[in-house]
Amino acid sequence: MQVCGGPKWTGPGRLERGKIPDPAMDFYLVRHGTARAEAEDPKRPLSDRGRWEVGEVARSAVAKGIQVSQILHSDKLRAKETAEMLGRSLSPAEGVRETRGLSPEDDPWIAKAELEAAERSLMLVGHLPHLAKLASLLVTGDPEGGVIEFSPAAIVCLSRAGGKWEVSWALAPLKT
Repeated sequence: MQVCGGPKWTGPGRLERGKIPDPAMDFYLVRHGTARAEAEDPKRPLSDRGRWEVGEVARSAVAKGIQVSQILHSDKLRAKETAEMLGRSLSPAEGVRETRGLSPEDDPWIAKAELEAAERSLMLVGHLPHLAKLASLLVTGDPEGGVIEFSPAAIVCLSRAGGKWEVSWALAPLKT
């Protein structure tokens, strides 16, 4: 949105005439819940523990008032199940869907482009090492920077304002 005559934030101490600052927007990176071992089930669906973990963070996400327009997930069953559970709790307006660029070894630059083009808050459900690299890329510009660790079913909130990214908070199920 542009408003004629208003300023646009272009970095510390710089405003561009004719535009307003980019509003802060939150995005959520979620690691799938604990999955069954490949030897037990090659498709690696969520284990009972994984379902419990995702249920816990979903309840906490609702209590925090998280709202997203859409939940995107990788093509792996464990990510799909995690995303669907979160979707039932958060009811995103544009639903839950599979997308490319969120698999364990995918290039984090793909997801970065998706997030930076987004006009509404998104939740991405994926895997390690991809999520750790994506968070680091967004915050430091270096995918190998190691900004935050993702435990199973963890939600990490990243905020973008004025083209800058920061980790706002993280939520993970209790370890029992």
